[in-house]
Amino acid sequence: MFSKHPKGLIGAALSNMGERFGFYIMMAILTLFLMSKFGISGEEAGWLYSAFYGGIYILALVGGIIADRTRNYKGTIIAGLIVMSLGYLFLSTPGLITTQWAAMAALLVIAFGNGLFKGNLQAIVGQLYDNPTYSRMRDSGFQIFYMFINIGGMAAPFAAVWVRNWFVKAQGYAYNSDLPGLSWQFKSGKMSEEVFNGRFTELATEVSGGTTPDMYTFADSYLNAFNTGFHYAFSVAIIAMLISLAIFLLSKRILPDKKAPAKQGFKPEMSKEEIRQDAREIKQRLLALFAVFIVVIFFWFSFHQNGLTLTMFARDYTQLKIFGIDIAAELFQSTNPFIVVFFTPIIMAIFSFLAKRGKEPSTPRKIGIGMGIAALAFVVMAIGSIGLPLHKEVEAMGGLSFDMRVTPWLLFGTYFILTIAELFISPLGLSFVSKVSPAHLQGLMQGCWLGATAVGNFSLFLGAIMYENISLSVTWTAFVVVCAISMIAMFSMVTWLERVAR
Repeated sequence: MFSKHPKGLIGAALSNMGERFGFYIMMAILTLFLMSKFGISGEEAGWLYSAFYGGIYILALVGGIIADRTRNYKGTIIAGLIVMSLGYLFLSTPGLITTQWAAMAALLVIAFGNGLFKGNLQAIVGQLYDNPTYSRMRDSGFQIFYMFINIGGMAAPFAAVWVRNWFVKAQGYAYNSDLPGLSWQFKSGKMSEEVFNGRFTELATEVSGGTTPDMYTFADSYLNAFNTGFHYAFSVAIIAMLISLAIFLLSKRILPDKKAPAKQGFKPEMSKEEIRQDAREIKQRLLALFAVFIVVIFFWFSFHQNGLTLTMFARDYTQLKIFGIDIAAELFQSTNPFIVVFFTPIIMAIFSFLAKRGKEPSTPRKIGIGMGIAALAFVVMAIGSIGLPLHKEVEAMGGLSFDMRVTPWLLFGTYFILTIAELFISPLGLSFVSKVSPAHLQGLMQGCWLGATAVGNFSLFLGAIMYENISLSVTWTAFVVVCAISMIAMFSMVTWLERVAR
């Protein structure tokens, strides 16, 4: 797989894999943690989730500017890993995270570290392919890089859930996804007598080993066990950051160095020709990049519902059992990286087959196809959600019984289709940015790609608002429309984008 690629690719990919393992441990449980820790609604959690997820990517602009100005991409990446480690340490300490503002402070530290790390590592990978020997392998190089990101992401939800459930069990309880919400409903005095004497008491008895506990004590005790387990799950991310840092330091010498081009087999620094690059060409390149950035905003607005409304749907409407085995709502998020890891070689083989016959779609055309596939994923969700009660009705009932919930294959199918869309958009978008970016703006343009993701992420809360207030089928249809419009916009620009990318 790596034989035709530059040596530095595997080091960069492994370093990113470690960092993404820690990151996706947090993202797998973040929404449910915020709701369970602070007793807030999905809509309120959506605002916090959107602010954090947007902040991660908007701060990549800052990281890109710092690296471009200092020409020290490697040092900026190392600083990012250290800062992220400190943020995870803060988040994993129960005594420090006592308010929503404390949680957001920890998350913003992580976001800043991520901003220093993420875009600049992508820029370094792009610099590997500035070498003419490897330039034709740029798309496949980024696909491999992206696959390794998802190897880390594939294992992360399992690690997070295992640590959380281990601690809950150590406190004498079993895991149940409905109980944190019910406990807060009881503590706030909003629980009806019917739910108290029915579902709440039944579930509390079930997770307590068959003995009905004192319900006033149980509500506080279960929440404390559940939330402390979440905190300890976040601590695993610290270990992942340190491993990622060690891998990067060991690989540092074989990665491109803007300050020392003579030690490399090529010249990643700006040449005189690049510095004098025609102003009109630079303008066209920047316009093309920003056109793509605008289109992918809508993909990320839809795709990153996986950690918000799709996770809430798993908790509220989905049968959490498969092949007779109980599963946690967070584990559905492993579907996405699992499919990335196992289907990336297949997608690469298909593109290689088409390339040999001169029929491989251009990168912009692949992105347009990806937007259409994303729309299809939400068509599946919209159809599968027909007839389900409103979220407010579910809350009033104290949750749905197992028989009233939908099959988990609905979510698995949706994640599968969304992930295929992602394989057409995300790694190839990174490749497009690295190829089209003016030489002196590589870090900044990778930051702008992530900035476009940030704009989509800042809008995520709209999904939570729709989820909690209107029909689920209408909610998913809104994402169908958004992705379809983006597909049409992308195909309308394909000829121009192909010309600029030559």
